[in-house]
Amino acid sequence: MIHPPRRDNETDRRLRLLVGLVVVGATVAVVASALAASAAPLTTPLNDLSALTMLIFMSAVGTLVKTDIRIRSTGHSISWNETALVIALALAPTSWVVLCTAAGVALASLQLPPIKLAFGVGKNVLMAVGAGAALDAAGWDGLNGQPWQLIPPLAVAYLVAVLLDEFLAIPVIALASGTPVATRFRNNLDLRIAGYVVRFCVAVGSLLILEADPRLLLAVPPLVLSLHLAYSTRVRGRTEHQAWQRLAQTTDALNVVELDEVLTTAVTRAAELFSADEVEIELRDAARLVRGNSDGITYDGPTGEPTTVQGAVEPVRLEGHDKSVDVGMLRLRFQGPVRLSERERYTLHTFASALCTAVRNAQAYAELARVAQANAHAAAHDALTGLANRRHLLDQGNEQLQNRHADGVTALVLIDLNHFKEVNDTLGHAAGDQMLVKVADRLRAAARADDLVARLGGDEFAVLLRALPAPAVAAHRAETLLAALYEPFDLDGMQISVEASGGIAAAPATGGIAELLRRADVAMYQAKRAGQRIATYAPTRDTADLGRLTLGGELPRAVADQEFTVNFQPIVDLGTGEVIAAEALARWHHPTHGMIDPLRFLEAVERSGLLPAFAEAILNQALIAAGTWRDAGFDVPVAVNVSPRSLLDARFPGSVLARLRAHDLPPDRLVLELTETLTLSQLDVVDQTLTRLRDSGVRLALDDFGTGYSSLSLLSRIPVHELKIDRSFVTAMESSAEAAAIIRSTLDLGRSLDLAVVAEGVEQEAQRLALWELGCTAGQGHLFARPLAAGALLATLQRGTGGRPGALAVPLHDAGAVVRLPQGRRQGGRGRHQPA
Repeated sequence: MIHPPRRDNETDRRLRLLVGLVVVGATVAVVASALAASAAPLTTPLNDLSALTMLIFMSAVGTLVKTDIRIRSTGHSISWNETALVIALALAPTSWVVLCTAAGVALASLQLPPIKLAFGVGKNVLMAVGAGAALDAAGWDGLNGQPWQLIPPLAVAYLVAVLLDEFLAIPVIALASGTPVATRFRNNLDLRIAGYVVRFCVAVGSLLILEADPRLLLAVPPLVLSLHLAYSTRVRGRTEHQAWQRLAQTTDALNVVELDEVLTTAVTRAAELFSADEVEIELRDAARLVRGNSDGITYDGPTGEPTTVQGAVEPVRLEGHDKSVDVGMLRLRFQGPVRLSERERYTLHTFASALCTAVRNAQAYAELARVAQANAHAAAHDALTGLANRRHLLDQGNEQLQNRHADGVTALVLIDLNHFKEVNDTLGHAAGDQMLVKVADRLRAAARADDLVARLGGDEFAVLLRALPAPAVAAHRAETLLAALYEPFDLDGMQISVEASGGIAAAPATGGIAELLRRADVAMYQAKRAGQRIATYAPTRDTADLGRLTLGGELPRAVADQEFTVNFQPIVDLGTGEVIAAEALARWHHPTHGMIDPLRFLEAVERSGLLPAFAEAILNQALIAAGTWRDAGFDVPVAVNVSPRSLLDARFPGSVLARLRAHDLPPDRLVLELTETLTLSQLDVVDQTLTRLRDSGVRLALDDFGTGYSSLSLLSRIPVHELKIDRSFVTAMESSAEAAAIIRSTLDLGRSLDLAVVAEGVEQEAQRLALWELGCTAGQGHLFARPLAAGALLATLQRGTGGRPGALAVPLHDAGAVVRLPQGRRQGGRGRHQPA
């Protein structure tokens, strides 16, 4: 709310001072002239009474014949007074002219306010005194002599009258309008000079006619009227042209995007454009009132604040040209009575329409800025907890590590909630979400102001520790963070305790945040395996740092000793929660280094000559598990990832079919997942292999669709049955419009080509629901189950969820409910979810 001091009182005081000085000077002149007139008879070519009447009449007519202008609530005029004065001074003594001028101007100005009447009389009296003195000084001897002898003294007297008129009137007008005197003096200067010249010629001509034959004076009034009309028309045209120019400049100035700047510009420019004492803008939707004048804003706050300007008000609605939008009201306020001309009213409505457009544009820009800011925040934060998300953690971490030497030690604590799935399964996902929010709140409260707390997904959190004095401090900070989770959580009146495991890693000398995150992840799983709450990253226990040569040298023994095992992650019908397939994931259970991630040994396997034996061992375990599940009553297909190098082996299809026959499994119970790679793009090499497998009934899936080489060109030639959406798109779908668009287009493509579509990395119930609503009916991820051994998965299937064996999640809809699906949502007939 803005309330700067007003300057109206100061302006009025200065105006009264100027007018007072003029009136005092004129009073002195009138008294002196009266004394002089009483001592000197009135000598004119006419008799005394006629002369006196003529002089008063000329002064009155010179005042009445005028061009009116308005300055705020006050009217001002451009008259013919100086012409009447010069003619009168040429015919009569100065003292009598002063008295007759005062009487004539007063009679012509009786309808004006007292202060304006006094100023008009005083100004013209001083003009008469000055012009008379100049005429006497120039040696005026009446209308005697040649015309060329009369013109110079008349010109001097007229010039003095004009200068006195300008120097007395312009400061008053400038002060009333709030504009500089120099600017007001230059305004229409060319027209004023031309008018003065014309009126001087009329005065001289009238005097010469009077000297030649007074009867010819009858022709002077029509001539004066014609000249006056022409001059007034020219002034009015120039004024209107300038007004339109100012309107165009004002509307151009409104083309800004900040609403406050639009309103400030509108108030100050409108005060100048319409010569208003105060301008008021009321925005209806925002309940906001902005008020001010040409000097600036005097009030900005809620509506209802009374104004101090009492007088005429000109209101106009802020609406577009089509009058379909009404954003508020614009009001012009004047101290006194004012009636706008037709041109001013049209200008006012045009200005109001432009202001309406500018306000709407500024409001739209503000809304876009707000949405962009909200989107930027959403893209960098977890929607459920409000913490930073993985993307924001990676960005901040990389920025931090660029200044690692200047800002001390940087470390990362990775925290994973143990047995969190049991909370979801027992109490429901709403309670699970509530638990995650409470965990986020405690971690946020326990972290320092410089730390960055993030949720990476599911029940996994991370805290980026900045500017540590020493690496050992990270362990103490991690203890503080985990200690914040010791106290039970209150979930709808129930006290729930949650255990958590933490991994700590200090920033390495080389490598970015991704490497730091990987090391913290390694440490966290070390803590889980060791049954500890917290573990610090130790390079000696990092299976990812094993040399490739070492791995390659141990592969033959690992294959012979059957160290490669298989875990299975179930693939679930998103609608019913029932398991419809399982993906086989290879693991190397190293006797010394523990469980080795496949990303570290698969390349070594492919480079060795053991790929066929490795592939056969993994496929054999997967088919054994599928047969065991079938015998237990769960006919669940199994999906096995295929190395691109295997597709270059002509013996591979025969080996696969032989394994299927050995385990008495139909070919359609096996799904081979292909990864988009450069090898796979060499279709002329792998085409025969894939065709034989497909013709034999084995189902094919394109894994990580959209992340590899030429997805669409591959899809047009590879005879696959299903597509798998990469987990990165699923993770980012809530915060990235691009990721959501890729998922939507993949589903549309699957429907068009009659392919099944499976979403990977489903970790939240909200993701499950969003995918289901987009038309994706199958998914896998930690929301349903982490990778399990074959026996553990069978036990999970038998136990089921909600009394339904074979289900890992509650259905999205009750049994028998009618679900209205989006048009074209049905999955293709070639998907693996149909019975064999």
